[in-house]
Amino acid sequence: MKILHTSDWHLGHSLYNYDRSPEQQSFLQQLTRIVAEEKPDVMVVSGDIYHYSTPSAATQKMYTEGMLEVHKACPKMTIVVAAGNHDSSSKLEIDSSLWQHFGVKVVGNIERNGEEVNLEKHIIEVKDAEGRPKGYIVAIPHVYPQNFPMLDADTPREERQSRFFQALLDETEKLNREELPVVLMAHLTVEGSDRTGHDESIGGIETVSLRDMGQGYDYLALGHIHCPQDIKGSNHRARYCGTPLPVSFDETYPHSVSIIELEKGAEPQISTREIENPIPLVTLPHDPTPFEDALKLLEEYPEEKPAYLRLNVLTKGYLPPDCNEKASNAAKGKACKYCYIKTTRERQADTDESKPISIQ
Repeated sequence: MKILHTSDWHLGHSLYNYDRSPEQQSFLQQLTRIVAEEKPDVMVVSGDIYHYSTPSAATQKMYTEGMLEVHKACPKMTIVVAAGNHDSSSKLEIDSSLWQHFGVKVVGNIERNGEEVNLEKHIIEVKDAEGRPKGYIVAIPHVYPQNFPMLDADTPREERQSRFFQALLDETEKLNREELPVVLMAHLTVEGSDRTGHDESIGGIETVSLRDMGQGYDYLALGHIHCPQDIKGSNHRARYCGTPLPVSFDETYPHSVSIIELEKGAEPQISTREIENPIPLVTLPHDPTPFEDALKLLEEYPEEKPAYLRLNVLTKGYLPPDCNEKASNAAKGKACKYCYIKTTRERQADTDESKPISIQ
């Protein structure tokens, strides 16, 4: 089974009040080309489709049109979308019945029929162009640990998340008589993951041990952490694909989607397809420098070169009160967009007077 793994699109995200929809549309166009070239059996989107739980009408239209183009690029491909912590699970599911006509399965929340949990909702069979089974996707949306359902009265509160994962994998095993590959997708923070550039202030600080994700999957398609990485100790079976576009200046790593070739019982074969950002996030300079030197770099920045810019300034104390005005004026009339000044306080070297006195 061939999988395209992507997550954390954050459609509708703005950067210091600058509209980023041209970049996001560019990503969706690149994604469409990648799907047309790779022709995956399934594309999994592991949460945070939107940046805000109440996306604008324009952002929702961009998503709808983008997904329809992706579908047209490979009509037989299954698409599975699971909600992340930035998404509204209920709003994401509003059009789920309609989306099924385009091969898109949307899993926004955990559904209960009375006291019974609808496990079948989370298990999606993937078929090839001829309608033959290729594998299974087990889709789990973002749910805070304390909100996972109690599957039985004997379940300890601290184990209900891990037992829910395992119950789904056990249910999938019953269906999987041909021993086809199984992909588990989730939006959460796994212990030991590299959280470089990730904003810890918006949910998801709680971590989950990889062993608590259960047994029985061949690949774990993770979302939520923005740095692309395989999870240590997983033998390449657990991976964050990362953001396709940087959400902050601190996401200085390459951005991509992941392509996984998967066979039952074998180590996944993973490659990436890089996403080019037409308006990159640039820090001037790389290392902190005095304000006037950083300002000079901004003044010399090529007029026709698009970018979001922040200045990396070394300071002994407070910056001049007109520093933002000077920076804004330096960027005026250029294709670049000035955002803000990152400051680093200079460490004062010990003076003779501050050194300890040695009495001999």
